Amino acid sequence: MLARSARSTAIALRRHARLASSTPPPAQQQQPAEPAPGPSTTHPREKSWLTKKVEASPALKRVFLKAANVMGYGSPKQVAGRRAFAMYEQLCIVRPDEDRAFWQEECHLPPTFQSWFTVVNLHVWLLTVRLRALPPPHGMNHIQALIDHFFLDVEDRVRAILQPATPDSAATPASRPKGRAPERLVGQQMKIFKEQWAGMGMSFDVSLLRGDADMAAVAWRNILGGRGARGIVYPTDGQDPSKPYFRRSVNLIGGEVEKVKKLDERGLEVEEARDDGSGVHDYAPNEADKYVAYPELMAALVAYLRRELVRLQEIPDEEIIGPGVAGKETSKVSTNTID
Repeated sequence: MLARSARSTAIALRRHARLASSTPPPAQQQQPAEPAPGPSTTHPREKSWLTKKVEASPALKRVFLKAANVMGYGSPKQVAGRRAFAMYEQLCIVRPDEDRAFWQEECHLPPTFQSWFTVVNLHVWLLTVRLRALPPPHGMNHIQALIDHFFLDVEDRVRAILQPATPDSAATPASRPKGRAPERLVGQQMKIFKEQWAGMGMSFDVSLLRGDADMAAVAWRNILGGRGARGIVYPTDGQDPSKPYFRRSVNLIGGEVEKVKKLDERGLEVEEARDDGSGVHDYAPNEADKYVAYPELMAALVAYLRRELVRLQEIPDEEIIGPGVAGKETSKVSTNTID
């Protein structure tokens, strides 16, 4: 019973959460099995009384920063960490919303939490490639901080979706109290997402050396879920129109198979027919014509990735690193958006 409940909750996480907004939502702002907040439902974090006091008084701000620097607030790693967070906010988590039409209408990615993670993960990798070119120790400091911020954000969102609302939460939606998210499920989801992050990053790193054809294959497997890997099923292939058709590609690395050891017992066909809740699966037989556009879609995806790499490459090192002074880490990173 516990295993069944855990699986149901995990599937609900991936199936029912819509694309998250470009602002990391606090845990208090979501309910279980409800969509992750979009731009119209996200409530900004309220600043603490200390933050308001410091911002209102330039003299107090100087004293505060001087004291903070003595305690390590202004160390290179600390400054890089806060600068990486600014870049994560400006260059990564905004992209699912900014390029929503491309991902949902051209790539047919469903509005699920899994799709949000995939797109943000892609842009974290793109930014990581740019940060590797920074002179040491900036590159290492910024990359480590960027990855830390990414997974802290993902964990916050996972907890927000899995946390049950208390009975008295309906009256105060902006600050509704929450129960504790089951740690077992949070850990399970984070393990899956970390495997997906590592697998996608390594695959795209290799594709940078091998060329566009390999990059298109990596995008097909990691972004589009390998749709059609086992062949295209047409309406004339003996399918009963009264029965819903479902098949997905099985990736043994990345958490899509709950218990790989039992795959031989169940059979690959059984696993392919199991809905993992990601929303990415083969097209139904009556949608088989969508595969015709796949060569153009692969070319569009590779062009998208190459444009992003060039766009980030053209940002000067000085602008990526920022002023390097405590209190100015959130300065805007100027960059052109993709046409």
